[in-house]
Amino acid sequence: MAGPALRALPRLRALNRLQVILQHLKMSKQTDSTAEVLLEKKGGAGIITLNRPKALNALNLPMIQKIYPQIKAWEQDPQTFLIIIKGTGGKAFCAGGDIRAIIEAGKVGDKLTQEFFIGEYRLNNAIGTCKKPYVALIDGITMGGGVGVSVHGHFRVATEKTVFAMPETAIGLFPDVGGGYFLPRLSGKIGYYLGLTGFRLKGRDVLKVGIATHFVESEKLPALEKDLIALKSPSKEKIADLLNSYHCTIDQEKEFVLDEHMEKINSLFSANSMEEIVKKLKQDGSPFAMKQLETINKMSPTSLKLTLRQLREGASMSLQEVLQMEYRLSQACMKGHDFYEGVRAVLIDKDQSPKWKPAALEEVSDEFVDNCFKPLGNEDLKL
Repeated sequence: MAGPALRALPRLRALNRLQVILQHLKMSKQTDSTAEVLLEKKGGAGIITLNRPKALNALNLPMIQKIYPQIKAWEQDPQTFLIIIKGTGGKAFCAGGDIRAIIEAGKVGDKLTQEFFIGEYRLNNAIGTCKKPYVALIDGITMGGGVGVSVHGHFRVATEKTVFAMPETAIGLFPDVGGGYFLPRLSGKIGYYLGLTGFRLKGRDVLKVGIATHFVESEKLPALEKDLIALKSPSKEKIADLLNSYHCTIDQEKEFVLDEHMEKINSLFSANSMEEIVKKLKQDGSPFAMKQLETINKMSPTSLKLTLRQLREGASMSLQEVLQMEYRLSQACMKGHDFYEGVRAVLIDKDQSPKWKPAALEEVSDEFVDNCFKPLGNEDLKL
């Protein structure tokens, strides 16, 4: 009796092994769909899907570390003709960077406070220099880090659900991820206004201001994506033609939300210092100016001064120089008080009443600001 049973053992083992392998394959499929970022190749397109819907697809370091090498690989691959980035969940494209993780790291002196910004800014640069056409479908909330993984690419497709903002001055930070590059390049002083006040733009206004390049109805995005995937070795022009063919004309005649205030924005935000901007707003006295004053008074005075200088200097810098400057600023903020206090007040305790230190613009010295912009020697960002 023992003979046949023993002889069957290797077969059983093989079956077991097969089951284990099948189980493993099944699992890897499951873990893939629950992965925080999905990277797939469909047709001629490399597709990046930000997949943290509960966190509004906020970017964390592991996601950044997966996306960066994949973009570099697709850039070299002759069978990849374009790259598409999108978010899941229907609410957000990407609401920003994973600020909470950085706060926790900063409190205990963990290296994440350096590694996160190094990784994020390198990714921003990879997108800004990408040789393959890069299409960002910015459907829903697109703020901070979400702007960084979209605005530097060739094509940015907004929808009626898009909400754009760079809200960093409210949490003791500054509009980073290359904000020093793209904000001062928007028309007039609108970029300075957006960066200092964190004003939110919605829907078609994101196109009108120049953050988006196209405007498509949200429900048409799956069809657009399908058509992009089906393109045969397309040129940038071919991709642009396809995007243009999807362009939505509803509400096209509607005035840009800030149209009536543009003249004021251009004059009020052209001042050389924050104190001067505040003085101009007070002198102006209009309801619009008073509202901006109220907003600015809620922001971190340190952040406001860093941001104004960042944008003024960034206006004549390359994207690479801007990201290096911003890395220096990020490290100054990690060592300071306001970032931790801002995140506590806005995101953690949600009492919305941060106690800034220093509490007034006059108390933030030029010397302090100068120090934040100083090179870091060996610690400087290498791109």
